[in-house]
Amino acid sequence: MKIGFIGLGNVGGKLSGSLLRNGFDLMVHDLNADLVAGFVERGANAGESPAQLMRDCDVVITCLPSPAACAVVVEGDNGLLQSMGAGKIWLEMSTTDEAEVKRLGAKVIAAGGAAVDCPVSGGCHRADTGNISIFAGCDRATFERVLPILTTLGRRVLHTGDLGTASVLKVLTNYLATANLITVCEALTVAKGAGMDLNTAYEAMAISSGTSFVHETEGQVILNGSRDISFTMDLVLKDIGLFQDVADRAGVPLEMNPLMIKIFKDGIARFGERELSPNIIKRLEQATGLDITAPGFPAEMVDDEPEEQGYEVIPTGRR
Repeated sequence: MKIGFIGLGNVGGKLSGSLLRNGFDLMVHDLNADLVAGFVERGANAGESPAQLMRDCDVVITCLPSPAACAVVVEGDNGLLQSMGAGKIWLEMSTTDEAEVKRLGAKVIAAGGAAVDCPVSGGCHRADTGNISIFAGCDRATFERVLPILTTLGRRVLHTGDLGTASVLKVLTNYLATANLITVCEALTVAKGAGMDLNTAYEAMAISSGTSFVHETEGQVILNGSRDISFTMDLVLKDIGLFQDVADRAGVPLEMNPLMIKIFKDGIARFGERELSPNIIKRLEQATGLDITAPGFPAEMVDDEPEEQGYEVIPTGRR
């Protein structure tokens, strides 16, 4: 398959790099010409527009910062729909709205193509090594067609059901990660305020029932002081806002998520929307006068697992 990739930002640039590294015929497009030039230097072809990518490729992948940006790429002037037809596949790897991906996907299917929402989870460091997890929402036949691509992009691939289901589960998992980030920040600040050594506190959390993926990754860059996970507060607010939309449509009253939205709105008001998301802890540092850093922790997350061919994850109870 010839693959087009639109969106070469923090996540998209790493995912498309996995395709290029593993020998796929790749054409790329981004509003940032410098990002495109870097991929051309590494062997990719430059695309002129979404329509041209869809015309010349079998599969076009989008990885964009918002549902609005994706709508422009799919149905705008020179959008994917202008060249959509039988045998063509649109893979949406952005974190997006369930209703919006269904709306755009219906247009793709009506034009003869196939649509998959397949967001990723696990951090930019795992996107960079091809070890990230991927959710895929689509019919089973389409899933099997794109599985060789997905198992190159990621390590663990879960078919979640029909189009839109992957987007629901993605914002659900991002909600959980955000809740955990806030509680890790509070736990570390309380540990420092209570006179605990933060290196020891980190290990106590890591070997206990209080551990988590967020603690073991983001906790380290929080304590380093870099707070660099290549993810920003505006993106967190977008994701938990999408989760709130899902809950509202389902008629589920939430208590934690509205509070989290309030916390991140306050963080953005204080530090700016492009502030790194782990720096939400600065609200507590400012309130207490404490410095929540410790020696010996890395400045950025690095995936030390070797790159391996991915595989489909079968849900518990269906194995």
